[in-house]
Amino acid sequence: MSIPTTAPYGSWASPITTEVVTTHAISFGSITVDGDDLYWHEGRPNEGGRQVIVRRTADGQIADVTPPPFNARSRVHEYGGAAFAVDRGTVYFSNFVDQRLYRQDPGAAPRPLTPAVDLRYADGVVDRARGRLICVREDHRGEPHEAINTIVGVDLERGGEGQVLASGNNFYSSPRLSPDGARLAWLTWNHPTMPWDGNELWIAEVTFDGSLAPAILVAGGPTESIFQPSWAPDGTLYFISDRSDWWNLYRFRAGAVEPVHLVEADVGVPEWNFGLTTYAFTGDGRVVCTYADAAGRRLAVVEPSTGAVSYVETPDTAIGFLHRIGSHVAYVGGSPTTRPAVVLVDLATGARTVIRHAAELTVDPSYLSRPSAIEFPTNNGQTAHGYFYPPANPDFLAPGSERPPLIVISHGGPTSSTSTTLNLAYQYWTSRGFAIFDVNYGGSSGYGRAYRQRLNGQWGVVDIDDCVNGALYLVERGLVDGNRLVIRGSSAGGYTTLSALTFRDAFKGGASYYGISDLETMTRDTHKFESRYLDTLIGPYPERRDLYLERSAIHHLDRLSCPVIFFQGLEDKIVPPNQAEVMVAALRAKKLPVAYVAFEGEQHGFRKATSIKRALEAELYFYSRIFGFELADKIDPVEIENL
Repeated sequence: MSIPTTAPYGSWASPITTEVVTTHAISFGSITVDGDDLYWHEGRPNEGGRQVIVRRTADGQIADVTPPPFNARSRVHEYGGAAFAVDRGTVYFSNFVDQRLYRQDPGAAPRPLTPAVDLRYADGVVDRARGRLICVREDHRGEPHEAINTIVGVDLERGGEGQVLASGNNFYSSPRLSPDGARLAWLTWNHPTMPWDGNELWIAEVTFDGSLAPAILVAGGPTESIFQPSWAPDGTLYFISDRSDWWNLYRFRAGAVEPVHLVEADVGVPEWNFGLTTYAFTGDGRVVCTYADAAGRRLAVVEPSTGAVSYVETPDTAIGFLHRIGSHVAYVGGSPTTRPAVVLVDLATGARTVIRHAAELTVDPSYLSRPSAIEFPTNNGQTAHGYFYPPANPDFLAPGSERPPLIVISHGGPTSSTSTTLNLAYQYWTSRGFAIFDVNYGGSSGYGRAYRQRLNGQWGVVDIDDCVNGALYLVERGLVDGNRLVIRGSSAGGYTTLSALTFRDAFKGGASYYGISDLETMTRDTHKFESRYLDTLIGPYPERRDLYLERSAIHHLDRLSCPVIFFQGLEDKIVPPNQAEVMVAALRAKKLPVAYVAFEGEQHGFRKATSIKRALEAELYFYSRIFGFELADKIDPVEIENL
């Protein structure tokens, strides 16, 4: 074993290069089951971010289903998800470029079903008896007026725009057919609520001509969030509700709602994307589910008749897209030492099999920083949560009493959360001598409805307080250098980043990834799904325009006095490029150090390997210049104005 080299934090050489972070790394999305075959969604940065449907047959053979250049990705709600459905080997999917639905029969090329007009489709289920795909449709043909969302049935042979089955509300999701095809369940909600604040679960009989009989409200309302309606094999409707303050499992029987399993933990998650699943039915009438606790997510099996619970031990601390296949459950899982993977778990034995890795881990585990869950004090006598990653590199030591620089990460959403799944982009930093604090600030999911609602009316206050207080808590414990605190975030996390840099003086620099600098423009320039989100997070607009101005960094640049680097996709429809460009111009005029890195062909979230690599390297170069340490890596410089 070699003797570690003494070198300042930030200057350590690391085997976790940007190539390791991005090369052959894939992301996983929706999982579905068709007979004995398992299908899932893969995002491939090395194919320009193309989304591919992949199949694993019963004999273990894995192959791509959708050929290039098809990109199976929906833009309904802009965030998409559930872009495909499968029935008896035939795949139906949304193609990103034209947003048309395509049918791909076994051994054949995809053929379009829907016309070449401005319609989008997602979250489909095959209605075999009537030869159609029931799905959510988003109609953009009336723009600049707001898009129209409905549930439609698209004929699987003749195609067409689709027969409207449910309409009249602003949003729909989760159309689900009962096992006998006689009833349809779905979720719906209206402005200004988001689905994690309040929505409704409805069911209706499907009539002889395929239309719906008058619907019945099962559960939900403006203060109750429903998630993942699913029909059990016996025809009972199950769903998740947060009526107890936690997203727990319920069912609808004999005209009444009854709890299946109550626990002080969240089984559900915010419905940012279609197709999210956190429970499934076993072959013997039980329910297997995953729920969040302080350490991550656990896998449990519930006996509905008694409420008895047993746990399936697994190393995974992040579990999503849960489905049953035979005697197994399949899901996308990961842990602090394993990258996301498509996993099979035998419910009888607990045996875990990885059938597809995001990428093979080629780095010695000694270079990996293990996160620890930290609960820390924050404002108003409350506590908040986060995961702390200390620097980790067996080849280096820091000199003397030096403390590491800290990167505080404010996650996006903001109604979302971070997890402890191995993220090599994080390890890129910790293996070079940075510490990371990944904050689940008030408003994050996974801690119950009350914690999630801390951000209501307080976005730009509570999230900033928690990020600042978390950083100062680590400084007080002697774990990080209080003079080298930076904050970074993307999208809504970028808003928290820019606001923390503007309205607080704890941080010495920051990085905004397609962050929001002007809240007022988000009431006009963003897409339908989030166009009224800020009514809850800030206040109704224009009635509370004063709050929008008060909490927007762009209007308070006199209070910003530290360097910032901005990263932006030039095709971003959720946070348009002008959000960054106006901010950059203002910092330039103020003579503050500023850098701007824009990417052609990128939308909201970078999907190309070249973009991801360049952003990481540019950010590291930026910190090396503002904190004055030498880089071990050879990195193309980024232009930093006013430095």
